[in-house]
Amino acid sequence: MIQVAVMGYGVVGSGVVEVLTQHTDSIAKRAKETINIKYILDIREFPDSPFVDKFTKNFDDIVNDEEVRVVAEVMGGVHPAYEFTKQCLLKGKSVVTSNKELVATKGAELLEIARQNNANYLFEASVGGGIPIIRPMSQCLAANEVIEVAGILNGTTNFILTKMIRENMSFDDALKMAQRLGYAERNPAADVEGHDACRKICILASLAYGKHVYPEYVHTAGITNMTLEDVAYAASWGGVIKLIGQVKRLEDGKLDITVEPMLIARDSQLASVDDVFNGILVRGDATGDVVFYGKGAGKLPTASAVVADIIDCVKHLKARKYLYWNDGGEEIVKPYAETSYPIYMRVSSTLDKQTVIEKVASLFRNSRSIVRTNAPENEFAFVTDSMVVNRQEEAIAALEQDKIHVLSKIRIADL
Repeated sequence: MIQVAVMGYGVVGSGVVEVLTQHTDSIAKRAKETINIKYILDIREFPDSPFVDKFTKNFDDIVNDEEVRVVAEVMGGVHPAYEFTKQCLLKGKSVVTSNKELVATKGAELLEIARQNNANYLFEASVGGGIPIIRPMSQCLAANEVIEVAGILNGTTNFILTKMIRENMSFDDALKMAQRLGYAERNPAADVEGHDACRKICILASLAYGKHVYPEYVHTAGITNMTLEDVAYAASWGGVIKLIGQVKRLEDGKLDITVEPMLIARDSQLASVDDVFNGILVRGDATGDVVFYGKGAGKLPTASAVVADIIDCVKHLKARKYLYWNDGGEEIVKPYAETSYPIYMRVSSTLDKQTVIEKVASLFRNSRSIVRTNAPENEFAFVTDSMVVNRQEEAIAALEQDKIHVLSKIRIADL
């Protein structure tokens, strides 16, 4: 019998306990060992829980108990999850987690500590919830050179954008609905400003390219400025707006990595990923495009991924899984201002239409007008060819000087 501990008894933690206790026999067959929960760490009281005898408020009970071989960290946040995880790994205990913030900020360090102490640090649930992505990328696609990874990595923002696209609902109204349904937190900043998706693409980038990519080096923009006007123009162009996390290695070896709203064509495999679902596209040199799809969050889907990692750790108590990347720095990321991509742009101006078209054409390569029904006479929209970001900003400044006000600018993705 293998003793495990669960740190945190929130939504995911309670799900992990539920899965482990309700599927004991089938899990034992897969793990080749019976898995028993010895401790559940939480500072709150759960007097009516059937697991009341397993609760502890003292982390030392877990870290100092030699019988505990695997620990599930499902607390969330960086502190004290980082300190607790580090101490467990230093004691040779394997740790599994759903904590994307911790993996994105401390992954390289914790993986190295795990390596030095012949332990495993696994985090399948940190990206995509119940969608298998970490294991397939590290094992099934190991023979590929990863050209690009791009995905819809946040269910809350995808739900909001879906409501805007399908039901012509404003951003504010769609956010309120997401909060009412429990898809968005009372403070939704981590989701709608792109930080959650940023942490996830950092993990995938680190895994794909072997060096830790820190969130602070990644250009991140959310969906708070998205409007129904932009949604309508996207439809006229032939696509939809999605919040995309994307990374690809450039010819100079640096990574072009970003999180931002993007226009994607309707024939893209990601265009039909709607509501709270996630979709992750991995473009390999041998496989071509492979897409992973499913619910990216939720109690039981995420708990399922955590328990799968626990089983993996139990099966590898005397051996390490090869899941590792080296530390990295700002130098591995291409400065966002130096990256290049095509854009959609919406402007307003009191100038006549032909003058606006000519001025835009003089500043942006191969600009093409797009239209929508019921557009105001002074509103115009364009799509352009690829252009370096700092050159885009110079051109926008020049438009503003010519009394052409840029209302929105959105990247066009090749997905």
